[in-house]
Amino acid sequence: QVQLVESGGGLVQPGGSLRLSCAASGSIFSIHDMGWYRQAPGKGRELVAYVTSGGSTIYVDSVKGRFTISRDNAKNTIDLQMNSLKPKDTAVYFCNVVARVRLGGPALDYWGQGTQVTVSS
Repeated sequence: QVQLVESGGGLVQPGGSLRLSCAASGSIFSIHDMGWYRQAPGKGRELVAYVTSGGSTIYVDSVKGRFTISRDNAKNTIDLQMNSLKPKDTAVYFCNVVARVRLGGPALDYWGQGTQVTVSS
């Protein structure tokens, strides 16, 4: 199995910055895509950003130019640098990885427990 541990959430004023981190551990054979999702109160979970094993990145339009995703393949970690935060960014942020735990096994989704980000004055 794969365990994901997130850190870095909190309360920040509009215009401020936060950095989220996620570390994957366990019986990992290979990791493919890694990403961050978020879920605001009363809304569904949405993709924020992800990065492929080759380093290609995708961002939801609402965070382009403000958020930067990065990964360290040697450490199996992923970070999300969030700048110019807005109240609408308030949500629980979830780390997600697509990983195989054995050679030839299926690529499965794994999720972190979520970390709260609140943007408010």
